[in-house]
Amino acid sequence: MAKPDNRSDNVDKLQRSIQNTIENFREGQDYLSEHADEISVKEKKQVEEKNDKRLHAIEGFREEVKDEAAHQRKS
Repeated sequence: MAKPDNRSDNVDKLQRSIQNTIENFREGQDYLSEHADEISVKEKKQVEEKNDKRLHAIEGFREEVKDEAAHQRKS
C-alpha cells in the first residue's frame, strides 16, 4: 500500500531550497567579481550559465511555494 502524500512541510523544504540556491548564486557572483582577471572565458561562461539556471530554479521554487500554499488553504 502506498504511503499517503504528506505535504505539510513542503513549503519549508522549498523555502530552504530557495535560500540555498540564492546563496549559491551569490557565491557564484562573488567568485566572478573576485577572480575576474584570473579565470578563463570558458570558466566565466560556466559560472554565468550555472547562475542563470539558479535564477530559473528560484522562479520555479517560488511557483511551487504558491501552489503548496494554495493547496494548504484548501485542506
